[in-house]
Amino acid sequence: MTEVANPEQLLFASTTQAFLEKEASLSRVRELHAADTSFDSAWWQRAAELGWASLLVPEELGGGSVSGDGLADLALVAEQIGHSVAPGPLHPVSIVLAGLVEAPNGHEDSIQALVSGELIASWAVYEPRRSLSPLQPAVTATRTESGYRIDGVKDRVEAGAEAGVFLVVADVDGSPGQFLVSADRATVTEQRSVDMVKRYARVEFNGVEVDESAAVGDAAQTPAIIERQRQVALVLQCAEIVGILETVLAMTTQWMFDRHSFGRPLASYQALKHRLADMKIWFEACRATTAGAVAAVSARSDDAAKLVSVAKAYVAERAPVMLQDCVQLHGGIGVTWEHDLHLFLRRTELYRALYGSPDDHHRAVYALSAKTVRQETSA
Repeated sequence: MTEVANPEQLLFASTTQAFLEKEASLSRVRELHAADTSFDSAWWQRAAELGWASLLVPEELGGGSVSGDGLADLALVAEQIGHSVAPGPLHPVSIVLAGLVEAPNGHEDSIQALVSGELIASWAVYEPRRSLSPLQPAVTATRTESGYRIDGVKDRVEAGAEAGVFLVVADVDGSPGQFLVSADRATVTEQRSVDMVKRYARVEFNGVEVDESAAVGDAAQTPAIIERQRQVALVLQCAEIVGILETVLAMTTQWMFDRHSFGRPLASYQALKHRLADMKIWFEACRATTAGAVAAVSARSDDAAKLVSVAKAYVAERAPVMLQDCVQLHGGIGVTWEHDLHLFLRRTELYRALYGSPDDHHRAVYALSAKTVRQETSA
């Protein structure tokens, strides 16, 4: 587990771990898949009672964190979730709250409902046949006498079928805007994913009219709010993948000690030791780059966008390779439905694609680094 800063954070992490081991084990994930269910809303409400949904929300809005660093605490929760690829809307709810707390006026009731677990929300940012481009949405928000009329289609909306409200990114007179829209105003069609329990949705808005109060922030605030949400989404992905890698590496190492070949444990063979050593180095690099990104986003550092892309580029590139190595080291049993390795591999491959591929983030790192060099040169 990632090192914690204080006893309160350690207690929070251990309580989260105990809750997940009891309520969201790997066997429970398989049960949900067999029942064709994404997650139990009552389970999520209990998770919210532990404070999971309050971590990015300031105390004056009904939230708070155990360490004073809400994003670091949230990343710890995501890491713990990775240990059992647990279900639930931690990511979409947290991403929406990250936006709402930047411009909370008029949305206090929604924030409180999300913090309590009574309401589930999701960020409607992706659009069909398009890569992530939140600042250039095709969905439109046309001004009316009382507010806006929203038209268009979003897809890859996490937990869309379970959400009670969507935070929709739309074009307003050539500039991006965000609006809270009740789910019962839209047409929602569930989409499956490679993951066992993660579900997404296609959401259609056909002349959906909302009041002026549905807007989150103004035109000047929106780009920065969206960037904040994007950064939170990426660090949560990376933190969860770190939890996945920690569990799978421990699982594989134990297997290599237990499994014997020619009277010797697999772990005694030098070539296999080297593979484990390489993966250990890669894992520590994944954890370090993720920790750096979390710290930068939490501090709202000028380097946050670059460090987030560094983390996503490295973690999402190395993790699938490491998991495939672990499958190979398990031998034939590693490719069976009964073995749990594929549950972790599925979640990792899903996150690799969402919010930008490693190649996308390599290009972003290059562009941001070149921009920094130009600024330093001109200065």
